[in-house]
Amino acid sequence: MNSALDHILDAIDIETYLVCSDENEGKNLALQLGKELNLGEIDIMYQEFDGYGIRVRLRKYIYKPGNHYKYLTNKNSEL
Repeated sequence: MNSALDHILDAIDIETYLVCSDENEGKNLALQLGKELNLGEIDIMYQEFDGYGIRVRLRKYIYKPGNHYKYLTNKNSEL
């Protein structure tokens, strides 16, 4: 395993605050952010609108349950 990505157990979370006018706009901005970061399919794990913007946590699964886990099969693993 040479890549740090190969050592991830399940997912990467990104949490941020997006300025927006309502919760729906914030959700759309969060999904757009995932596309702009080239994350592919993402899930919104948490969102809270406070009147000025939205606090969101995006999750990009590297390995979903049932996937082939590289860290289990690589003989050179340091785990």
